[in-house]
Amino acid sequence: METRWIQDFVTLTEVRNFTRAAELRNVSQAAFSRRIQALEQWLGATLVDRSCFPMRITEAGERFRPAAIALLGQISDVKAEAAGEQEGHVLRIALPFALAATRLAQWWSDWSQGLDVAASIGTGHVLDTMQSLSEGSVDMVICYQHAANPIAPDMSRHEKIFLGTEKVRPYSVAVETPQGRSAKFSLPGSAQQKVPLLMYAPTVYFSKVVDSAIENAPQALLSATMVESAMTDVLANMAHKGLGVAWLPDSSLEHGRFPDLVLAADDQWGTEVDIVAYRLRNNGRKVLERVWKRVGQGG
Repeated sequence: METRWIQDFVTLTEVRNFTRAAELRNVSQAAFSRRIQALEQWLGATLVDRSCFPMRITEAGERFRPAAIALLGQISDVKAEAAGEQEGHVLRIALPFALAATRLAQWWSDWSQGLDVAASIGTGHVLDTMQSLSEGSVDMVICYQHAANPIAPDMSRHEKIFLGTEKVRPYSVAVETPQGRSAKFSLPGSAQQKVPLLMYAPTVYFSKVVDSAIENAPQALLSATMVESAMTDVLANMAHKGLGVAWLPDSSLEHGRFPDLVLAADDQWGTEVDIVAYRLRNNGRKVLERVWKRVGQGG
C-alpha cells in the first residue's frame, strides 16, 4: 500500500469527481483510477460505486474516510518528529497570494506573539489550498468565501473562524481631467466605447465572485475582456498601467499599493467576500492548538 493511494481517495471524497480529483493530484485520470482500484484491492473493499452517475462513495468508503484522514495526519506528525524537534514548532499555513502579501504579516504578528512557534507559508488557489488541508499537508487554510461560490467542507471534520470581510470592487487607473482626478475607464461603458476588462481566469475562485457582481449590477455592462489571469496582483498591475478595469479586494490596495488606482463605479458594482480560517478537527498538533486559540481570540 502507498500513502499516495490514501491521498488520492481523500481527494476523491472531497470533490466527488474522478476528472477533477486526478487534476488536483496531478496525474492522468486513468492512472488515478488505477490507484483507487489498487487501494480497494489492498483493503479488500469497494470504496467507490462506479455504476451510477454521478459516482458516489460506498458505505465502506465512508467508513474508511475518517481513518484515511487520520492516518495522513499521523504520517505528517511522524515526518515532523523524524525531521527534528524544531519541525514541531512550525505551523503550515496556506492562503491566496493576495492575503499573504497584504494581511498575513499583521495576523502572524498577533497570533504568534509570545509563543514558541514558526510559520511555513504556502500560497495557492482556494480549492487547491482546501485540498492540501484535507490531505494533511497544511495545518490551517485562510481563504475567501462568497455566497455565489460557497466553500462547503464537511463541518463534522473541519472547524472555522471568521476573520473579516472585504469589498471586491472595480478599479481603473486615475487620469487628470479639467474636473479633477477621475477613472480612465468607468462602468457600464457604451456600445461606442466598451470597457476593457481585466478578468480572473475561469478556474479561479474570484471569477465567479466577479461574475456575480456584474450580474447583480444596476445596468448591463458593455465591455470586452482584454486579459485573463489567475493572480490578483497581475490584474492590479495591468489596471495600474491603464490597460483596463479589474475587480480587486480591499486588501490588494492596502499599505499604499497601486496608488494610482481609483474606483471605476459606485458600490453597486461591488460585492463582499468573507475571510475564513479552516483547520481539521482531528489535527492535534500542539503548535496548531496554540495558534488556533489565538486566532479565535482575534489575536
